[in-house]
Amino acid sequence: MSDVRTQSVVFPELLDRPVWARFDEPATSVDGGAVLLSSLDRELGLTERLAGSVRDSRQPGKVVHGLVDLVRQRVFGLALGYADCNDARSLREDPIHKLLLERDPLSGVGLADPSTLSRFENAVGRTDLVRMGSELMDVVIEHNRRRPGARRVRRITIDLDPTEDPTHGQQQLALFNGHYGSWCFLPLLAFVTFDEEPEQQLVAAILRGGRAHASLGALPLLRRLLPRLREAFPRARLRIRLDGGFAGPELLDFLEEERLEYVVAVAGNSVLKRRVEPLMRKARRASKTSGRTETLFGETRYAARSWCRHERRVVLKAEITRLDDRSPRDNARFVVTNLRHTPENVYQIYRERGDTENRIKELKNDLALDRTSCRRFLANQLRVLLTAAAYVLFQQLRLRLARRQDHRSTVATLRQQLLKIAARVERSARRVLVHFAASHAWAAPWLRLARSCGAAPS
Repeated sequence: MSDVRTQSVVFPELLDRPVWARFDEPATSVDGGAVLLSSLDRELGLTERLAGSVRDSRQPGKVVHGLVDLVRQRVFGLALGYADCNDARSLREDPIHKLLLERDPLSGVGLADPSTLSRFENAVGRTDLVRMGSELMDVVIEHNRRRPGARRVRRITIDLDPTEDPTHGQQQLALFNGHYGSWCFLPLLAFVTFDEEPEQQLVAAILRGGRAHASLGALPLLRRLLPRLREAFPRARLRIRLDGGFAGPELLDFLEEERLEYVVAVAGNSVLKRRVEPLMRKARRASKTSGRTETLFGETRYAARSWCRHERRVVLKAEITRLDDRSPRDNARFVVTNLRHTPENVYQIYRERGDTENRIKELKNDLALDRTSCRRFLANQLRVLLTAAAYVLFQQLRLRLARRQDHRSTVATLRQQLLKIAARVERSARRVLVHFAASHAWAAPWLRLARSCGAAPS
């Protein structure tokens, strides 16, 4: 195949003269804005700490790409939309990607090739992954502890959520799940929210087999997370929101022993359905009169047979749903809680956990969390952790933008506006100069972010 850099194409009729196009401009990149990520990563120490968790068994004299370089190459590559290791072949001499690895952008050693990245992913062991997960959690918590106003944090809300990760090969522990109707993994993701902030910050990502129960791994995760949060924010109340898959007796007992505020959905059964029926009758009458969806709330004291302790408060939601051209549908829901709020407020608190679905969509659609195509399970867990690290960087960018405006742009939008900037790189004995287009539409927010990441005006 001929070198595309020597090929030209011509558009003869676009203007009053031919328009020629050629890939021949040296020392250029389409990822110029990514220097923001590098500066932010240095401030957090994220990739360095992740790499420091991995034992390097290679012979030192033969190592060209250190573990820090390999971790950074994968994390920055994921952040910039290069989810596949094979993309490294095209990016090997990209000056900005070299710069992100703290190499000379013009004459520095090229990036690791796909085979080197593959060996790295498959060499990481179970103990390495546990340490990496702990470091990711520590980085997020420690950074928030150092933020202005951290001492005024009064409540931290924890959300745990499983999600489907469909598989299409012979990956280890890729099993058929009847609920989702697919061969898949079931990652467990943990988020924390500080007071009323809109950002639910990712603190843990655990890959699990396709038939894992929703609560598998939740207790060990909470046993690691809760002491860290209490040490960093001793004055804050801790609250947790969970869906119905977590409502087992062991977990509920644990939440009470740890003195957590909790709001946990529970599945309906004959007892709960009988107790909500009076509310359902009222909701049916109201809906028939109004012709709209009607919702009523109530509460009861209830103890399931598997609950060895006292009765717990269960909030009842009785809803009749009406949609266009459809008959009315009963929609009863149940939430067990130790909060003292009104039933309606308790259910509203539970509903707000639904925003984690938007975070999960970003992880999947914008950062390829579900690109778990390695045959080895532990290699796929590493990919999940590296994706989580890339997401942490984006969340920190979004938090800094929110200081000046209500900025809720998705990862894809942030990448398109702030990172995917065509750039030309110059190097002299005294400095490296990155040239951006003077007409870039989002230059002002980029410069504000650069200053918040440690850059100085010149």
